[in-house]
Amino acid sequence: MHKKTLASAVILGLASTSAVAGVTYKDGDKYMKLGGRIQLQYNQASPDAGPTTDKVFFRRFRPYIEGSTNKDWKGKFQWDMGKAVDDNEISIKDAYMQYSGARNMKVTIGNYSFPFSREFQTSSKYQQLVERTFVGDSNYGTPDRQTGIYVQGNSEDKRINWTLALADGRVDPDANKLDFETAANDATDYNQGMMVGARVDFHPFGKLKMSQGDFKGDTKATISLAAFNWNNDNDNNTRTTAGVDTSGGKKPDIDSVTGVEISGAYRANGISIDAQYNVLSADTVDSTVTRGIYKNGQTDLSNFALEGGYMVLPSKLELVAGYSSQDADGYVESWNRTEVGANWFVAKHDIKYQLTYRMNESEKGVKNSDEDELFVQAQYVF
Repeated sequence: MHKKTLASAVILGLASTSAVAGVTYKDGDKYMKLGGRIQLQYNQASPDAGPTTDKVFFRRFRPYIEGSTNKDWKGKFQWDMGKAVDDNEISIKDAYMQYSGARNMKVTIGNYSFPFSREFQTSSKYQQLVERTFVGDSNYGTPDRQTGIYVQGNSEDKRINWTLALADGRVDPDANKLDFETAANDATDYNQGMMVGARVDFHPFGKLKMSQGDFKGDTKATISLAAFNWNNDNDNNTRTTAGVDTSGGKKPDIDSVTGVEISGAYRANGISIDAQYNVLSADTVDSTVTRGIYKNGQTDLSNFALEGGYMVLPSKLELVAGYSSQDADGYVESWNRTEVGANWFVAKHDIKYQLTYRMNESEKGVKNSDEDELFVQAQYVF
């Protein structure tokens, strides 16, 4: 690691320890909670063909306010200032109201995490690797937060959890991605349409929270199934005229997307393992588009990931590794990633330092297009 990388890591460490703790105000059933997360990241990219580039930036800078003035109801809104560019000063994340007065069930209305992909359902602050793999990335078929209605429930013993969702979904047209966005941060060229989804999680040894890393040592496991369907309502196809793509294949309007997930997780004795497989089928409005992930206006995009970690020093030092792969109809070869790294926990996930080294092979499905990436991140959560 060269001097610039070391200097950046020191900057990250100093920045994370200067954050101020959050606070909760409570009066009976009424309360207000102020909190947030700060993730300062150093990223270095070294392609086989081309110069090495690097940057230091706020990967996430997300304050939030959560509160209630009525029993069984709460509201939360969270925004991200880490991606402020030009006129885009903030990005809306959570923005919802939630009713939890029914036994073993709650109803959420607003902008909320769509129930697909265990890795995406696991908050960025609880991840083992600095960046999510293909299976949890909204650029590659995971629906992200969507504005809609969500009904969640669980069995009496909490070993079975389920979610049903109906949302007004958005897709940002791009031949190289299957990029889901949210109506809360709408853009003029987003394809619009309704999406439905369902999810069920089974916890044979008692509920396992959506969090990576094993701090307790207890044996826990989860097996999950999820599916969704999104269909373009044809209200905003800005790059299609008379059924023909007008973007030169670069940003074709998307007609429909269907996704299926099977995933699992295991925790015991300091070991943390997550495995997931997603298969997504997408069609473009113009059935002749052949570019990026698409071939003849269609793609079956498959994503696989296996991630693991071991606490070599309990609750302090975790060594991690991961392998993920993506294939698409338009790829010449599968895009594969191998990742290794370490996490140092000052206060579990609330204050931690992470290092991940990622090796990309056949990036974007192009043969012999390889790139190595280094991620160093400091996190403070309150």
